[in-house]
Amino acid sequence: MAKHDSGTAISIKGLKKSFGENPVIWDLDLELEWGKFLALFGANGSGKTTLLKILASQIQADSGQIIISGYDQAKNPRSIRRNIGVVGHQHYLYDDLTCAENLQFYGRLYNLSQISKRINSVLSRVDLGQYSGRKVKFLSHGMQKRLALGRAILHEPDILLLDEPEGGLDQRSLGILHDISSEWTSSNRSIIMTTHNHDLGNRWSDNVSILSNGILTTG
Repeated sequence: MAKHDSGTAISIKGLKKSFGENPVIWDLDLELEWGKFLALFGANGSGKTTLLKILASQIQADSGQIIISGYDQAKNPRSIRRNIGVVGHQHYLYDDLTCAENLQFYGRLYNLSQISKRINSVLSRVDLGQYSGRKVKFLSHGMQKRLALGRAILHEPDILLLDEPEGGLDQRSLGILHDISSEWTSSNRSIIMTTHNHDLGNRWSDNVSILSNGILTTG
C-alpha cells in the first residue's frame, strides 16, 4: 500500500471560481481521505469539470486553499501535477503518434525509468497491447479513452481525477476502468470521478457528493 506524509489526499477550503459575472463554484469545501473513491454528481454546467480542472492546475481558482497530496497548489503546482492522473473530456493524445509513442512522450515528461517496460505493462492493463503500434487517429473512441486512462496511470500517481470516464465505453472497457479504480483505492490511493450515471457512481464509490449552484453537498 502507498504511504503518504499528508493526512488527506485532497483538502479544499473556501474555493471560488467565476467566469466573468457568472459564479460557477461558490465557497466550496472538500476533504478526501486516502484510499477513498468520491463520485461527484451534478447537472451539466454545475461546475464538475471546472472543479477537476482546478484540481489538475489546468485553470486557476479565484480564491480558496487547495492542498493535494500534502502540497499547497498555490506554492507547488508542479509537485501536484506529478501526483495526479487526469482523464478529461479531451484525451490529451497526439493523433499522429502511436499508442506506444504517446505513452513514451508522457513517460519522458515524468522522467520515468524503464519506460518501455512500463509502457508495455500499461498497454496490457488497458487491453491495448496488440495496438501499441497503431496511430491514435485510427483507434475507436472507446480505445482512445482506454489509452487516455493508460496515460493517466502511467506514472502511478497518488490521485486520479476522472471526468465522466465511462462515456463511450463498452461493458468490457467499463470492467477495466472499474478494476483499475479498485486497485487504486486498495493501494491507499484516491479517486474523484464525475459522472451522470448515478447507479455506477453509487456502486463504485465510497462517498457521493452533489455539485449544484456552485455548492457541494453530501448525497
